[in-house]
Parts: sequence; C-alpha cells; structure tokens
Amino acid sequence: MITLSALVHNPKSAMCYARDNSTLHVRLRSAKDEIEKVTLWIGDPYEWAVGGLDGGNLGGSDAHGWTGGREIPMTIEAETQHQTCWLAEFTPPKRRARYGFILHSKGTGQKILFGERKSVDITDAKVAEVELSNLSNFFCFPYINPRDVLATPEWVQKTVWYHIFPDRFANGRPEISPAGTMPWGTEPTQDNFMGGDLWGVIDKLDYLQDLGINGLYFCPVFTANASHRYDTVDYFNVDPSLGGNEAFSLLVKEAHQRGMKVMLDAVFNHVGDQHPLWLDVVANGKASPYHDWFWIREFPVYEDKPREQWDYQNLRYETFGNVASMPKLNTENEQCRAYLLDVARRWVEDFDIDGWRLDVGNEIDHDFWRDFRKVVKSIKPDCYILGEIWHDASAWLGGDQYDSVMNYPMTQAVLDFFALDLSNKQDFIWDVNRSYCAYSHTANQAMFNLLDSHDTSRILSLCGENKARARLAYLFMFTQVGTPCIYYGGEVALSGGRGMGSEANRRCMVWEEEKQDLEFRQFIQELIVLRKSEPDFNIPTVHWLDVDSDHCIAYQRGQWQIVMNNSAVAQSVNLQGETVQLAPYGYRMSKSQ
Repeated sequence: MITLSALVHNPKSAMCYARDNSTLHVRLRSAKDEIEKVTLWIGDPYEWAVGGLDGGNLGGSDAHGWTGGREIPMTIEAETQHQTCWLAEFTPPKRRARYGFILHSKGTGQKILFGERKSVDITDAKVAEVELSNLSNFFCFPYINPRDVLATPEWVQKTVWYHIFPDRFANGRPEISPAGTMPWGTEPTQDNFMGGDLWGVIDKLDYLQDLGINGLYFCPVFTANASHRYDTVDYFNVDPSLGGNEAFSLLVKEAHQRGMKVMLDAVFNHVGDQHPLWLDVVANGKASPYHDWFWIREFPVYEDKPREQWDYQNLRYETFGNVASMPKLNTENEQCRAYLLDVARRWVEDFDIDGWRLDVGNEIDHDFWRDFRKVVKSIKPDCYILGEIWHDASAWLGGDQYDSVMNYPMTQAVLDFFALDLSNKQDFIWDVNRSYCAYSHTANQAMFNLLDSHDTSRILSLCGENKARARLAYLFMFTQVGTPCIYYGGEVALSGGRGMGSEANRRCMVWEEEKQDLEFRQFIQELIVLRKSEPDFNIPTVHWLDVDSDHCIAYQRGQWQIVMNNSAVAQSVNLQGETVQLAPYGYRMSKSQ
C-alpha cells in the first residue's frame, strides 16, 4: 500500500521549476520501498474535449473534459533515509502546464492519482478516465516567464575557488601594517594583526595560477577595526592597511589577466561600532538622522555603566549574534537600503569585481536582495551572487535573489563521514542525496562547496591530522556538483582548530617550502586539473554503486567511477563483478572509454 500522507510536492519551488526558458523539472517525494513506478500526468491546461470549457473554468466542480494530459515516466533521482525522490523533465509546448502524479504500488496493483486537492484510487479504468480529465485536481505551473528562471553565470561551473583571509595570507608591504602588528606566524587571537595585505596577494598570484586557481574569494577588505574586518567602518574604501583602493584595483586587473575571478564579502547585515553612522546615533540618539538605520529598542543605545557590566543578551539595540560591536542595519529603511545598494554598485561598476558573497544573508529581508540582484545584474549580468546560509535556502533561490549558496549541508555530510566518524556509510549517502535534492539542478551546478573556512576548524584538524583522510574528503568534494573551494593553506596541509577562544584556523600562511607538504600540494593541484578538464564532475545527479563493504563507497559521475575506503584497514571489494584492492584510506578512480 502507498502511504498517502508521505507524498510531498510543492509547485513553483525546487520541486517544480523552470530549468531553462522552455523546460520544466518536476519532482515528487514518496515513502521508500512502496512504489514500483511513477508517471507524471502533465499537459497544456487549454486542451479540452469538443464542447468542453476550453479553459473557461480552470477549476471548480465542472472542470471536466480536459484532454491535455499525457504520461511522462519519472526516474528515481535519489533516496534519503525515509523518502524516494522522483524526477521528470517536460517541455510544455506553450510554456504552461497542469499536472499530477500516477503512482503504481509495489506488488498490490494499486494505482493512485496524487493531485493538488486529493489522492484518488484510479485502479478502475472508468474511474481513471473521469479523474484524469478533471482539471481542478491538478497542480499548476502557470507559465515559464524567462525573467523568473534562475540563470547562473556559466563561468562559475568551471571555477575552483581559493578563500583568502587577507590579514593572514601574505605581507607584501610591512610599512603599511597596522600598529602593533605581530610577527608573521604568531599564534592568532581575536585581537591581533599579522600584517597580511593585498600587495602580498598580488605577489602570490603566480603561485595561485600555478596551483590552478581561477577564482579568488576574499573575506572583507573594507576599512574596519578587527583583523577579520566583518565590523565595517567604511564600505567605499579598501582598508589602508591592506593597500587601499590602489592595491585592490591592481589586484583585480592582475587577477583578470590570469583568468581569475574576484569575489568580495558583502557584510550588509551589520556595521562596526566605529562606523560614522552608528557613532552619530550613539552621540545624538533619536535626534540622529540615522537612528532608523538600525534596530533600536531604547535610547540612549549604550547603558550608562562599564561595558563589562552590560547584559549582552538584552542590549538596547539589535546586533549580529550578541556582539555589541556589530549593530544590525535596518535594510527596510529606504535611505539605508539605497546606501548599501550604492556600495554594491560601486565595486562592480568601478572595480569590475565578479562576485559578491553575502554575509549573514538570511537575516536581511528578501526584498532587499531582490533589489540587490537587479542592481548588480544590470551592471554585470554574469556577476555571481552567493549567499551564506547554513540551513535550507530554497526561499532565496527562486531566480530573483541569489545564484546559489554555500553548501554547508554537503560540508557537514563530508565532515561527519570522512573526518569525525559521526555517520556510517548509509547515513552519509542519504545526507549527500538530500543535498542534491534540496535545490534545482541550476542552483546545484553553481553551489559553493567547501570543507573549511575562516568560520570553521580546518579539515586536517578535524581529521585528527590524518592526511589520507583529508585527501578522501577533498577528492569527494572535487568530484561533486558545484564549484569547489580551498581555504588558504589547505593545499599545503595547513591545520588549526576553531573553538571558544581559539582562532588557530586563521593561522598565517606558511610560505617556506621546507615547512609545506609539497606532496599534498601536488595532490590538490592534480585534483584541480582534473576538475577543470572534466565536465562530468558537475553533472547535477549522483549515481551510487554497490560495494560489499560497510567502510567503502563507490559512485559514478558520468564516465568516471570512484571507489573509496574510509577506514584504517585495507579492503578488498567487489565492484560490478571486479575485485578492487584498496589501501587504508585509499581510493581508485577510473574512466570508461
């Protein structure tokens, strides 16, 4: 029997979306192991029997006589812990469709029509004839409007990113370093500076080009107080201690000459507490012309007592997290909104950047991001708009806001399996499948994949310094849909944990070759070459292969087969009739001819 309450479909979402200007992708989720096959019953809503309504009534009790439906087989896209995810592709002749799902139960011969209003047993042919012509019970995709179709920059799919924390990457001009800068390589804290700057990045562009990098993603570079620079003081100028606008302008030009794209971090959720607009509010309270640019509960905004006595859980103003030094902006204020859109416009228009990564993007209103997209895309249509969202991001990926998001669900799946031993083989497969089915194929092919960042512990630390395990994690990431990213130093096995009071994940880049793991770097370099030369690795579906081991996974990516041994014990496995020998944490990649 089919569990009707387990059937899930939402129209005009990642479960039914325009893949391009003429093609629909339609998904259905059902309970596992209950359904033999599913067909999509779909067609034009304006096809009616002679004497029919011809669309005069597209719903209601008299909407019978629809003849537009036809059966399209659905395939199993993936399985998760409790569900089977089905997918079909359909090209509606006139860009519009009504549709439902015909489900065939395993073993019982039961045949169910799953519609928008109800589910009906249509095992009886006479009942089926009536129900399949009743338009009022079918889901609707009204029209493929090209402007609503999510279109992502094509270059993103061919990009391998390198994530740079500017203060810790390379010091090109020590004379511009902030006062009190620590010697390079000092253990990092929340407060110290190491003197990395954009001149240093320019000096290392040849190194990055040799590695194979063609996308640079920077943590914030605008004038700020802290070394992380997420506490902006001036959005319109690069921090002088990073080299100012002069260094950044040259960096973009030099990167572009090497075929590299440049993406900046847009911190529009909050500012630093030394930003002039916030200082005006602190000084003048409600009389400040900027008081409504922030979310203020009570004036004056600061309590009249030492900061160490403040109640940080109940400040008088909204902040990022509970960080008093990062007051939250009110993007619903029209002047504030226009100010931030001018920021977005300036760096694309005047400096020719190629992408924006949107910090804490989920805490800003959707309408702001719609305007942001219009502004950015009007200047540079192929500018990449990437959201930082750690949870389900479907609401931002409808074609009117972001191009894609940072793929933290995939990150977590990879870390839990390869690094932390928190999931077994089956849980890992389900977790990966869930990430594939969460979004449209379009968004997935522009997904930003990462293993670590300035916000997390480094992958090598999470692997207990086991480089063989880290290699498997990198190999898996580089062979999945989306665009892979390396956090600076990851290529030479830089390690460091992140936790309460620890910022070891933000250690300075090690440039002395005798201190680098050059063998690990060569491995990463080979992965980059492979990734950039093989479009198979960005196919938006993954096909798992059966292997007779609880510790080994195998999967197909186009013509490529990859099998991995995620254990400290050598494994001998059967893969499609072939015996494959795998060393501890070993792998094999092969390509069919």
